Amino acid sequence: MTPETIIQVGQESLYYLTILLLLLLVPALIVGVLISMFQAATQINEMTLSFIPKLLVTLLVMVVAGPWMLRLMTTYTLRLFEDIPNMLG
Repeated sequence: MTPETIIQVGQESLYYLTILLLLLLVPALIVGVLISMFQAATQINEMTLSFIPKLLVTLLVMVVAGPWMLRLMTTYTLRLFEDIPNMLG
């Protein structure tokens, strides 16, 4: 196993990890900013007002994009397992 192979596998892993995390975190970030703007405008300082909508949006994204995310992870993992003989020799 060469250093180039290890770096390539690491780069691909970080790429897929970034895609999956951004898919979950960006909608929660947008909702959090909108709720914070609403709280600043109305001067409501309730912590659950920010937490519950972000949780619901994250769960909704997981329900909607979950099959695609799972397919992406399983495809990458299967391809990685299939490439193990090529990486070793």
